[in-house]
Amino acid sequence: MYSKVKQRLTALVDKHGSAILQGGLTGIEKESLRVGADGSIAQTPHPAALGSALTHPSITTDYSEALLEFITPPMESAAAALDYLRDLQHFAYLKLDAELLWSASMPCVVAGGESIPIARYGSSNIGLMKTVYRRGLGYRYGRVMQVIAGVHYNYSFPEAFWSACQQLEADQRPRQEYMSEQYFALIRNLQRFGWLIPYLFGTSPAVCKSFLSGKKTTLAEFNDNTYYSPHATSLRMCDIGYQNSLENEVGFKANYDSLSDYVTSLTHAIETPSPRFAEIGVKVDGIYRQLNANMLQIENEYYSSVRPKQVPDNNEKPTLALQQRGVRYVELRSLDINIFDPRGISEQQCRFIETFMAFCQLQESPRISSLERTEIDYNLDTVAYRGREPGLQLQHHGESISLQQWAAGLCAAMQPIAEVLDRDQDGTPCQQALRVQQEAVADPGKTLSAQVLEGMREHDEGYFHFAQRMSRQHQQYFLELGHDPARFEAFEAMVNESLQKQRAIEAANGESFDSFLKNYFAQTL
Repeated sequence: MYSKVKQRLTALVDKHGSAILQGGLTGIEKESLRVGADGSIAQTPHPAALGSALTHPSITTDYSEALLEFITPPMESAAAALDYLRDLQHFAYLKLDAELLWSASMPCVVAGGESIPIARYGSSNIGLMKTVYRRGLGYRYGRVMQVIAGVHYNYSFPEAFWSACQQLEADQRPRQEYMSEQYFALIRNLQRFGWLIPYLFGTSPAVCKSFLSGKKTTLAEFNDNTYYSPHATSLRMCDIGYQNSLENEVGFKANYDSLSDYVTSLTHAIETPSPRFAEIGVKVDGIYRQLNANMLQIENEYYSSVRPKQVPDNNEKPTLALQQRGVRYVELRSLDINIFDPRGISEQQCRFIETFMAFCQLQESPRISSLERTEIDYNLDTVAYRGREPGLQLQHHGESISLQQWAAGLCAAMQPIAEVLDRDQDGTPCQQALRVQQEAVADPGKTLSAQVLEGMREHDEGYFHFAQRMSRQHQQYFLELGHDPARFEAFEAMVNESLQKQRAIEAANGESFDSFLKNYFAQTL
């Protein structure tokens, strides 16, 4: 089934050596709620000691003022990115006083949605746009699901890899055009096989009852404060989590056939009015409730398990950045926070994902048909809800296949890739990471989600108390760490520079917000 992978891998290695797969750039983004000692969402502003959330390159906020986001630069190894991520969180903990960083993906919203403060970015037009966008998300989908946290894994293959692939295929197009096409092939395969990520790495089989705010649910009761699904892996990734749950009603699906098709589909959604969202209103009594009343306010509103990415210049629209300069890297967004690792993701996970990325890139990747799109959605939702269910069947090319059989085949096909990645390395980290996940395929009790439920049962506690206990353990870990004075000095400089940059942006605020928005959305090639 995956013979093309081995053929392409052998051809590349025979001509260019084993280093051809090595040297890709890894970046990690990790979201973490600030919570009080009692586990409630922090009501305090984003700490000034962490810099400006608008302009700091590595410490910002997501939906909520309390939802921190730590962002590493692209680095030449997963280990280096993990060290940087660890140090960012250590630095933050030294500035947080008594607050905790919540170590779980699913929040406990004990005081209701109105207790969730929307992120604020100052008085500049771009800062106001970011806040209004988040205000719109709250009106459209509710605030509660916006504070679900996750980990995003950013990856790009080295230039030498693309050169070798293009040479192997005798492709004469400009390099960036070829790379963008190949990145979309990768994205399609990450969607096809992406159910494997929540199966192995999901850590949200349970949820605090407060998250559902009294809504009806088919979830079972774990105890008096927790709902769960006995075989769930990632409730974050199903329809109670941060999905575009209204997408069928709104009538939009992104098209991943090519870069141009993707940009066209998103542009259509951003420019097409939605009667449902029009009911909210855009500017009511002089205050913006949302950026517009269209299917999507901006590109980022469309939730996907993986995205093509290019770094925008200043206030450039993401779709325009992709059109201008092509795909620079892919962002895998389906990772729950690893509640067992203080950093939120382990090196073993990173090694497996790097191997998985290479597999998905080397595997054939036809366009996704309407039937396959239905299967992809079904498989992801089924694994999120019931991934560890004995004998679970998924859908593949119109037929049923057991999860265990399919996952075992994928892992076996990754073996030669892991071997190539491990050559000239200390030990066999990718092969070891693969072996651990093969064991979790054979025995669902070894998945992270099963370990979460085991920990809850062992300590006779619900999801909230389990997550709170792990958060306190991780706080202790960070507070007892030593640190590199030079790196922390650089972090302090980044804080000061970000605050100065925000002040400069606000001082240069020359046009009205209405005009700013009009000009922003008018950007074209």
